[in-house]
Amino acid sequence: MFESLKKKLKGIFKKAPEVEELDKVYEAPAETETPTAGDPAVKEETVVVSEPAVEEPKLSRKERAKLEKQNKAEKKAAEVPEKKIVGDSGKRIKEGTLDDLLWDLQLALLEADVAMPVAEEIKNGVRETLVGKKHSRDHTLEEIVEMSIKDAIRNVLKINEFDFDSWIETQERPTSVMFIGINGTGKTTAIAKVAKRLIDRDMTVVLAAGDTFRAGAIEQLSIHADNLGCKIVKQSPDSDPAAVAFDAIEHAKAKRRDVVLIDTAGRMQTNNNLLDEMKKIVRVAKPDLKVFVGDSLAGNDAVEQARVFDDAVGIDAVILTKIDADSKGGAALSIAHTIGKPIAFVSNGQEYDKMIKFNTEWMIGRLFD
Repeated sequence: MFESLKKKLKGIFKKAPEVEELDKVYEAPAETETPTAGDPAVKEETVVVSEPAVEEPKLSRKERAKLEKQNKAEKKAAEVPEKKIVGDSGKRIKEGTLDDLLWDLQLALLEADVAMPVAEEIKNGVRETLVGKKHSRDHTLEEIVEMSIKDAIRNVLKINEFDFDSWIETQERPTSVMFIGINGTGKTTAIAKVAKRLIDRDMTVVLAAGDTFRAGAIEQLSIHADNLGCKIVKQSPDSDPAAVAFDAIEHAKAKRRDVVLIDTAGRMQTNNNLLDEMKKIVRVAKPDLKVFVGDSLAGNDAVEQARVFDDAVGIDAVILTKIDADSKGGAALSIAHTIGKPIAFVSNGQEYDKMIKFNTEWMIGRLFD
């Protein structure tokens, strides 16, 4: 997973910039007593590295609430203190010696399909962290460079973090979620995986077969509904997708179902007529959440698709599919930053349970460990 970007980043870590040795990290302020490293008046520059997050356990239905509460408490109690790489004497990276390293970093990110604005922000974050700062002898320069790049990527990913599970619990019933994206991204399978996740949390689900352009799409969603044991609302091919979505929501209201998941046709983002029809679905169904499903292998194409769909109907969250393939990693780094919307899940296999809740530390762990 992300092998291309991993190899490039590991090569960059070893390109240590020039440094100057320091007897003291901090100089005494004029006409005052020289502070010590432990003095509260001293402001230490720090580079923070967090431990990779532990993957979320699979929860049973009856014990879910109790386990989730317990997991949160344990996670908080087990937090590892921040690791500082400053000291009383150490190394300071010289101005101007980072140019080659930063150029290699930016090139590696661009080759991994990271969008240019995101690559620039990561590069600038590394420069700000390293240039002129004092780093203790407890860490090699390779370690210092690695931690700086980790922190810069972490800052990009943490623009927005979205907990779908917590969000769905607080919504009025029935809650409607609309899924959009072009053909071939695994959108229908992603819907089935979300349905399985909801069913495992004791929620009732209705599927709306809104991709009426392809008879195969209706059949595919029907098979998922049979496998999962949930209701599907569908009409004949070429029916009005907005009417299908509306009927599904009305059915959920009448039968007191919890969630409606609305499939849509694979709209090419350049087709204005189809985008207009998607806007109609939004007007009629008024979904509570609009989720863009993007192919992580598509790189910058997925970023551009997300931008167009966001301009047309507004995206609330993102699901990245095919993350288990040898993806370059660029889409995962770029989408949340480019459109300012969070990644809710990543799909890493065909089975219904192969859906991972996205979090920043999970991504950092996959890129570096």
